[in-house]
Amino acid sequence: MTLDDLIAHCLAKPGAEETYPWGDAELVCKVAGKAFAFIGLDAGTIGLKCPNDAEELRDRYPDDVKASAYIGRYGWNSVRANGGVPVDELRELVDRSYEAVVSKLPKAKRP
Repeated sequence: MTLDDLIAHCLAKPGAEETYPWGDAELVCKVAGKAFAFIGLDAGTIGLKCPNDAEELRDRYPDDVKASAYIGRYGWNSVRANGGVPVDELRELVDRSYEAVVSKLPKAKRP
């Protein structure tokens, strides 16, 4: 999956916005001000919230899925976009990360 495809998939989510809080090297996709995807434009990685299966994903794809620095203990994984994770599963991981963040939003802020 190319980074352009990945970014397009993230930004197609209802209420998704594109931000660059740390400069041009990392895109953060947010919904209602809360991050659901950290996309490393130089590294070709995406940080996703995987609250229920973070460790299982790391075990299944040890070369392509790692605990995210600093926030890995909260269920965030860093996934290589063009690695061994199948495209359909990568899209599903984006969808689940988005849904996990939206589910924690107050009802008035949900898209």
